[in-house]
Amino acid sequence: MTGDPVGGSFRTVYEAEHEQFRDTVRSFIEATVRPNDAAWEAAGIVDRSFYTEAGKQGLIGFEVPEEFGGSGVEDFRFNAVIGEEFGRAGFTSTASCLSLHSDVILPYFLAASAEQKARWLPGIASGEIVTAIAMTEPGTGSDLAGIRTRAVLQGDEYVLNGAKTFITSGQNADLVIVVSRTDPHPHRGLTLLVVERGMPGFERGRNLDKIGQHGQDTSELSFTDVRVPVANRLGDEGGGFGWLMRNLPQERLTIAVSAVASALGALEATLAYVGERKAFGQSIGTFQNSRFVLAELATEVDVARTFVEDCLAAHIAGSLTAARAAKAKWWTTELLNKVVARCLQLHGGYGYMMEYPIARFFVDARVQTIYGGTTEIMKEIIGRDLGLV
Repeated sequence: MTGDPVGGSFRTVYEAEHEQFRDTVRSFIEATVRPNDAAWEAAGIVDRSFYTEAGKQGLIGFEVPEEFGGSGVEDFRFNAVIGEEFGRAGFTSTASCLSLHSDVILPYFLAASAEQKARWLPGIASGEIVTAIAMTEPGTGSDLAGIRTRAVLQGDEYVLNGAKTFITSGQNADLVIVVSRTDPHPHRGLTLLVVERGMPGFERGRNLDKIGQHGQDTSELSFTDVRVPVANRLGDEGGGFGWLMRNLPQERLTIAVSAVASALGALEATLAYVGERKAFGQSIGTFQNSRFVLAELATEVDVARTFVEDCLAAHIAGSLTAARAAKAKWWTTELLNKVVARCLQLHGGYGYMMEYPIARFFVDARVQTIYGGTTEIMKEIIGRDLGLV
């Protein structure tokens, strides 16, 4: 096989500086992630040195102003390069931790008050402060209107009570943005409070045992009479829903970028395998079924990547809509699951062995049609955008 199986030479969204940065990301993966990945997967959590080293290499907080230790560069293509390289290399666990910190949560702090920026952004940019966001509750998956975690204002503090689950970086996090209810209204009653490590009444439950993405710590959190200063509120009381909706398109684009890259990584690993594996005296890649399957997958990944890059260009221009981000998220994550399943089949019994990269791609892919909003929720968003309400 020569070149990129999905037409990489025709990509136009990236410029020379992004390709140079791609080399930096690849070097970081080889020097920091690959040697430690197995240990992190076994431990169920990445070491905090992963974040600080990423900070030293300039992989965190491009948009953070220089005065707070960032690059002051507002260009999401740098974030996308990171997602592509981690996804293609098959390190979805670490990719999820980093993208959550930089792509999903950082925008909340960039829109914070001047005092909050000065207090938190330097540590976030350096990787010394790890962040998380707590939306999902045991009884309220994608339904934000059903959130029960309650915050009651008493003087200059909120008293917070409730429980959250499936919280990425829940063990490592120093700052957790907690979506809490301050009023019965399903949307206007949501408020964002930043809970800090060590606050009395803030407890971390078990690190959840998942079928994939083991190195990404995912936790249950509980809050019992936690006193959160008003100074830790992001935005106005009752304004949380607006903040969440404003940041979701970027989160879903991040997932789509990673999904396409992971599909490409799985495809490349499979092309290498079928070129080497022999059956009936010939390479299994030469059988018509293998050629047809891989031709179909290469075409679909190419089409998906073209669409995602168009969404990326729209996001850079400030015109990516929630519905279009939803289309990208559901389509690419469903495609990823299709690709890894068919590629695993071409590996035969070896595809079921964790020593082969395709097995890791397979187990890490499954959750991507669920987190960031399920496929069904994405279709609901798109249907409503079509006027079908």
